[in-house]
Amino acid sequence: MHKKMTITLEEDVYEGLYKTVGKRQRSQFIEDLIRPHVMDTSLDEGYLAMAADKEREAEANEWCNAIAKDMVDEAR
Repeated sequence: MHKKMTITLEEDVYEGLYKTVGKRQRSQFIEDLIRPHVMDTSLDEGYLAMAADKEREAEANEWCNAIAKDMVDEAR
């Protein structure tokens, strides 16, 4: 369900938004910018998406293991 809201912007910001995003995409653009700052689940969803990327996870694991191996060789 969508709710209607009235906001006030400086004229130059409004014009820049209109030029950049267009007339019909402003609400979605603003919602996409605001959502991560007001929804508690944005980080959780991001981490879940990253964990689901098997190739990225394999690369991250390889990187972590390489660092651990380097640390074993470090003089103390």
